Amino acid sequence: PRRSRRRKSVAIAYESGQGDGAEQGTEPQRPRWEPRDWRQQLEHIREMRRNRDAPVDEMGVEKCFDSSAPPQVMRYQVLLSLMLSSQTKDQVTSAAMLRLRQHGLTVDSILEMDDETLGQIIYPVGFWRNKVKYIKQTTAILKQKYGSDIPRTVEELVQLPGVGPKMAHLAMNIAWDSVSGIAVDTHVHRITNRLRWVKKETRYPEETRAALEDWLPRDLWRELNWLLVGFGQQTCLPVNPRCNECLNQDICPAAKR
Repeated sequence: PRRSRRRKSVAIAYESGQGDGAEQGTEPQRPRWEPRDWRQQLEHIREMRRNRDAPVDEMGVEKCFDSSAPPQVMRYQVLLSLMLSSQTKDQVTSAAMLRLRQHGLTVDSILEMDDETLGQIIYPVGFWRNKVKYIKQTTAILKQKYGSDIPRTVEELVQLPGVGPKMAHLAMNIAWDSVSGIAVDTHVHRITNRLRWVKKETRYPEETRAALEDWLPRDLWRELNWLLVGFGQQTCLPVNPRCNECLNQDICPAAKR
């Protein structure tokens, strides 16, 4: 009888995914929460993004820097394009970066440039006056503290003037080829709330990032920003989303049918 009880205990532990811990009397963990239909929704979004013809694909940050520049210059250009892209359309950011590169876009060239000239070059990016100030302050810090390169950690990146968490995670991904977290911008925030990929509605991008990282497999973190930004630019628009063109219209909680 004792042996059969032990067998039963092991079988229950295995079924609940707890292994030997459950046999020793620890609390069985609840199954990890995940959204309904999310894998099918993700595959549909990949299919809709197959042509890679959204503005982010043609003029996003990954297309703005000089890929033939020395590595630390390239990384600096990535960070600058991210700073310019905040609350700015990809087309405007891309044009501003092109003008900057024509003036020689390095740490030293920006530090030598007066504020008025820098403002004229980056205009009309959103909040361009503030960005002139942030770019100058951040560039000076990079020169003094990081040998004209950019930091290697999210913690250091977000301490730079004008650099937020989304920019930091994208900088880690694009400049350092390191996945440090999910980059959540307005598109990712909006779409994941519409799809209910968050347990409860979130109000801020950072809240959304934490909610997504809690359940989404890490091997999907890198592609999520690119995937959803383009989807948000073309189909899942902020106002009047094109639900009738969306492959998820039958399995999206927010679809207007």
